[in-house]
Amino acid sequence: MKKVTVFIILVILVFGSAILGAFLGVSLASTRDNNAQMAVQQPADASSPSTNVISISSSEISTTITQVVERVEPAVVTVIGQTPGQMTFFGYSGDQQVSGSGFIITANGYIITNNHVVEGTNSVSVVLSDGTELQAQVVNTEKYADLAVLKVQGEMPGEAILGDSDNLKPGETVIAIGSPLGDFRNSVTVGVVSATGRTLDTGSGYEMENLIQTDAAINSGNSGGPLVNLAGEVVGINTAVVRGSGTSASAEGLGFAIPSNIALLISQQIIDQGYFARPYLGVTVQPINPSIARRYELPVEWGAYITRVGANSPAARAGLQVGDIIVRMGEEALDENTQFLNALFAFQPGDVIEVEVLRQDARLVSQVTLVEAVAR
Repeated sequence: MKKVTVFIILVILVFGSAILGAFLGVSLASTRDNNAQMAVQQPADASSPSTNVISISSSEISTTITQVVERVEPAVVTVIGQTPGQMTFFGYSGDQQVSGSGFIITANGYIITNNHVVEGTNSVSVVLSDGTELQAQVVNTEKYADLAVLKVQGEMPGEAILGDSDNLKPGETVIAIGSPLGDFRNSVTVGVVSATGRTLDTGSGYEMENLIQTDAAINSGNSGGPLVNLAGEVVGINTAVVRGSGTSASAEGLGFAIPSNIALLISQQIIDQGYFARPYLGVTVQPINPSIARRYELPVEWGAYITRVGANSPAARAGLQVGDIIVRMGEEALDENTQFLNALFAFQPGDVIEVEVLRQDARLVSQVTLVEAVAR
């Protein structure tokens, strides 16, 4: 019995030791795992150099717009003019600096800009996209289309390609590039073609017709810069912005550009022959509208009152006189939609047209042969 009892006690001790050892082993392993997990979750020492590294991405993002700008921007220039000072009540005002934009159209240095950018200047220079400043010659201008062609000497950093403005459609994305205020050179704004075929009254007795309307931001100094489509073609020349005045409600996003097809026609003639030919009738007129007609008790609400007839002019040879009121030119009647100069500019030098006038109570029709008017 003693031997059996001792054997049983030994067995119990062996099994008890084994169970106790297993329990202690599992507990120790669990403690080590918890400590390791805590070490992973514990934030690194703030003094460690690795925590002061800022991640930098070198991703290159290229879009159609950025590609177009990169292609056209080298051809865009800033136009700087000097206008002579004037004698005022406070003395001589001194020369003034004006600025605008333009773009290179040929590799030998011909540049398009607006007439109003260089009008009245006694010297003009252009700043190229690389910062080079060059003296410019005003080859000639076309007042009624608000266009001017400049010429510079030297190597050109780029040249713009003119597109077909007749293909423009409302909603098409366009990009305006220019130098607003003369300081922020080659600034880029993006918008859409709001409409085509717009007419803008200049307040000088004629209207600018067939303009492109856009909501791309056009500011002072952008004048003469290119309006570009997503193919990288110049489809317009930025010329004006309307914000409203006086009692008119203010407006934003009303920019206007001259169609590239008109710019091409005029600039090519100026480059080829030094001037652009307009038809010439040889009269000075005062536009008539309903307000003027009521004030002076005139027999028509719309027309052009002749105040001067040039000697030996087409009008003089056709028998037109001071005091006549022109009411029709060719098939075009003068009315609220058609002013005198716009009706005249629909013809070419050499055309023979009918001019209908009111002379007192009579209506007279004369045949007039238009000649070429040039600004040399």
